[in-house]
Formats: sequence, C-alpha cells, structure tokens
Amino acid sequence: MALAGSEPAALPQYTPTTPAGRRVLDAASRLFYDRGINSVGMDLLAEEAGVTKKTIYDRFGSKEILVAAYLYRRDRYWREWLTGRLDPDAPAGERILATYDALDEWLHHENPRGCAMVNATVEITDPDHPGRAVVRSQKQWMRELYADMAREAGLDEPDAAGGTLLILGEGATTAFSSAGVEEAARLARDTAARLYGL
Repeated sequence: MALAGSEPAALPQYTPTTPAGRRVLDAASRLFYDRGINSVGMDLLAEEAGVTKKTIYDRFGSKEILVAAYLYRRDRYWREWLTGRLDPDAPAGERILATYDALDEWLHHENPRGCAMVNATVEITDPDHPGRAVVRSQKQWMRELYADMAREAGLDEPDAAGGTLLILGEGATTAFSSAGVEEAARLARDTAARLYGL
C-alpha cells in the first residue's frame, strides 16, 4: 500500500527539540485549534507555555513558522491516525472505504471544531504563508493516497477517482462540522461504494 506522498518543506522549526519549544508548540496547538489562529497573540502563547516571548521567537522565529509547526504536527497526527486504521493486507477497495470509517471516528473524537487545515486556510490570507504549504501538502497526500488505492483496485481513471474520493471526504468533514451532519462520513463511504462498485 502506498503511503508516501507530498511533504511540506522540512523546516527544522517544525519539530522543536527543546522542552521549552515543545511547551510552546503544545500551547499553540491547543490555542490555535480551540480559539483560532488570528485571535491568539504571542503574550497569551507565552503565558500558556510558561515562557517569554523571546523564547518563542528564539525557538520558532515568527508566529507564521509557529502556525506552520502546529499544522505540521496536526498533519502528522492525522496521517498516523489514518494509516494506522488501514490494513495493508486488505484489498484496495476495502482500504478506500476504510478511510471513511477512520474519518468518522476522527470527526467524533478528534475534530470537534472542524478540520484544522480548512480552518487555517480561512484565517491565513497570505498565499505565501508557510502554513498554507502544510495544508496543500496534506490534501495532495490524501489525493495521491486515494489515487494509488484506486489504481490498485483497478478503477478507471484512478487520478480522477483520487480527486473524487478526496472531495467526498472533505465534503463530509465540512458537513459534519458546519451543518451538524453526524453521519457525514458514513454517507461519503456509501457514496464512494456506489460510485465505484466497492
């Protein structure tokens, strides 16, 4: 099963190596997700992490890089979550459907405020912001993962199928978080099964 894919630029600041850096990233991850990126200032981050603002800048360089580090961590967590729920020995069609089962579990247990990547895209207006590269990387990885499984399953036009399967998952995530459609991932799974005879 292909699990490789697009990776964001590997900036060293994305994975802090000091205890203070990890505390900053822990606090940022919680605050950015719970309150929104733009509503969280550096003073609050410093207070929550128990460090000075100088420490934050020493470890990350800028708020933009800290945002990218938060998104990078969230992306790693999602990739591990998803791939850990896909049986590499199962037929590709079953693995495709299993992504929606994993998404359903994720939405109900790990994603109360919606997709961190989509939320960040709404808040980050600068197209050159490093966080946007992380978001694009995740979505491209998902599309490639679906395309690879579609190819393995023998689906016609697997690259197009990869895009369609991604759209089903993204739509389910949005419907769950913004419209309260509790069964959104299951509906996406059923739609994929019908579309592709899985």
